[in-house]
Amino acid sequence: MSETGHAPEADPAQAHAHGDGVDQGHEHGHEHPHMHEHIHERPILPDGSTQGQTSASHHRHEARDGARVVYIDCFAGASGDMLLGGLLDAGLELDALRAELARMELDGYALERMEKRDHGLTGTKLHVRDILEAYPARHLHDIREIIEGSALSAPVKQRSMAVIERLGRAEAQVHGVPLQEVHFHEVGAVDTIVDVVGFVAGLELLGVEQVYASAVPLGSGTIETAHGRLPVPVPATLALLTAVGAPTVPHPAQTEIVTPTGAALLSELAIFRRPAMRVQRVGYGFGEKTFPWANALRIWMGEMQGADAFHHDSVIEVECNLDDVTGETLGYAMERLFEAGALDVWFTSIQMKKNRPAVQLSLLAPEDRVNALALILMQETPTLGVRLFPPAHRLKADRRMREVETPWGAVRVKEKWLGDQRLAVSPEYEDCAQLARRASVPIVRVMETARQIAEQ
Repeated sequence: MSETGHAPEADPAQAHAHGDGVDQGHEHGHEHPHMHEHIHERPILPDGSTQGQTSASHHRHEARDGARVVYIDCFAGASGDMLLGGLLDAGLELDALRAELARMELDGYALERMEKRDHGLTGTKLHVRDILEAYPARHLHDIREIIEGSALSAPVKQRSMAVIERLGRAEAQVHGVPLQEVHFHEVGAVDTIVDVVGFVAGLELLGVEQVYASAVPLGSGTIETAHGRLPVPVPATLALLTAVGAPTVPHPAQTEIVTPTGAALLSELAIFRRPAMRVQRVGYGFGEKTFPWANALRIWMGEMQGADAFHHDSVIEVECNLDDVTGETLGYAMERLFEAGALDVWFTSIQMKKNRPAVQLSLLAPEDRVNALALILMQETPTLGVRLFPPAHRLKADRRMREVETPWGAVRVKEKWLGDQRLAVSPEYEDCAQLARRASVPIVRVMETARQIAEQ
């Protein structure tokens, strides 16, 4: 049975085949951006971003107890259409999905939903069929105009663009060009926009608060792409998974089974572990190609059970010893490190060989910023090397910012929460100092007043 989306029907013979090449594992089309590389002299930073552009740290918050979550079991791979098909099979209404996608000014596709049986499993195959002869090549700003100019909710716009930008950064890193000059000939194709926005909007329609995912299976071999024959996993997919430290496992497939779009969705949205949850529904999303196994992923949907109150993440401690550096140099280095994404920087007085007084410079770094921060240490201090300590797992309280109105003006306050319990309130120093100077009142009075108002 076939259900066709809101765009008009076209002759099936004119529909574009989905797939990057003859060896495409899922035959899901337009997943590999065809890059027109107009290269300018712009330095590429160690994290793959260009000068003037800093990649965001990858932060994930554990869902609260009772929250609706999904767990994506990528037992045979992942692509955009498989993920969206899995949501449909788990309960997402096709008409509701069509209505959300219709909020964008985007034409030229037909949604086809079919029931599929393969190797003893039954699920949903979603096909986003192109119905035009040709589609315009797009840059990032073109896709941004489509998504941000739509009537989609603000969270769906933000998360969809975060996925697209993450994919663009991976392509820019792989091909050595600035992000804004990546020519999204295929990633900007209609079907990929539908996959990304559809999956994010589907999560919102289903009330899902957090996505979790299994380790990612990766095949081997090579496939034919617009850039020629490339190894599997293709460079963009591997860059996306590497950026977030996603766990991977080998798979016997001698072709691509995880596409860049699938990797971008997982990398941006998921925590890579299986949560304690009460499973309520299970959906299977199928790919196109035939394997000696079921070419599918499955989505478990349910409620978190027994979640703890902490947020979890991992950081790397970086340090070096310095015995021939001025205080001014250290202060400047600290500023540069914070600007580049260090979570904390501190100095410790030490003694080195020959009883020389010295300073140990230490910092905490997100795993994806370590190389960039180490480069700054090499550039801005006399050190010849740095020490990296194994990832430290952190348990963190929830930090929330809000603004309170005092007799002298607005003050931002930071609140410390564990679950539903607020443990502490701390007014922002800079706000209080500015108001204290302007009103010629003691800063302690401003801070205490702001704290009392916030605690009410």
